[in-house]
Amino acid sequence: MRRFAAFIAYAACVACSIGTAHAGVSATDDAGNTVTLDAPAQRVISLAPHATELIYAAGGGAKLVGTVSYSDYPPAALKVPRIGDNRALDLERIAALKPDLIVVWRHGNAQQQIDRLRDLHIPLFFSEPHRLDDVATSLTRLGTLFGTDTAARAAADAYRRDIAQLRTRYAQRAPVRVFYEVWDQPLMTINGEQIISDAITLCGGRNVFAALRPPVPTLSTEAVLAANPEAIVTATPGATAPDRPLPALDRWRAWPQLAAVAQGNLFAIDGDLLSRAGPRLAQGAEQLCKDLDQARVRDATGKTN
Repeated sequence: MRRFAAFIAYAACVACSIGTAHAGVSATDDAGNTVTLDAPAQRVISLAPHATELIYAAGGGAKLVGTVSYSDYPPAALKVPRIGDNRALDLERIAALKPDLIVVWRHGNAQQQIDRLRDLHIPLFFSEPHRLDDVATSLTRLGTLFGTDTAARAAADAYRRDIAQLRTRYAQRAPVRVFYEVWDQPLMTINGEQIISDAITLCGGRNVFAALRPPVPTLSTEAVLAANPEAIVTATPGATAPDRPLPALDRWRAWPQLAAVAQGNLFAIDGDLLSRAGPRLAQGAEQLCKDLDQARVRDATGKTN
């Protein structure tokens, strides 16, 4: 820990000197904080897989000196040194890498770890897009901080085009009541503030638990039965596969009275495409839209299992 303590002192001195210099680049993060750097970041650490994807897409991949477990995309990210995961970070390793910017998952990284990171006096950029359009905004903001505006704008524009095409095609179609299952024990879902819920809306779906609190609420099987969704969706394991299998949607077949079961609308989508708030979310949203469109067809034909 001596090395860590020494670096805290060093970083504090650097931060003081930066404070007197002319601000080189500045951007607002997803917590509403203004992040100001004396010059474009050259040594960046990412603390979430989605942040790693955003960094590469924004043109900052060559600047990435550390990241966390499951940061597997793009393939170049596999070569970046690991400094922990969202539950535990190697703070000494982070200090030794001497980053000039750390991209933090706002509610995915433990608060205690974030508090320790603040002791380093290194700028933190909090990333947690809540809406599909926020992904593009994140790209351009990170591009500003990296000095890679051209690449970041190109990536943001391509993503916006993909989302706009999906919105034009699907958003006004007949609504489908959707239950998104995050986990089965305890049974968990998402409310309307979560980015996946925005993807459901994009596809013309209606999140049946959008009004609940908190963002990832726990609920009962009886609540799902009462909501009677026309489609049940979950994520399949990607790089972020947990220690035990994700819930098998087949268990809902025990309630054949559910519209989603009766019509055969039980869908699973690659979690890396749908659960990570990065540019590939457009691919996950496209698959979700196709699934909900299939649910519309089954509803119209009266298909049952």
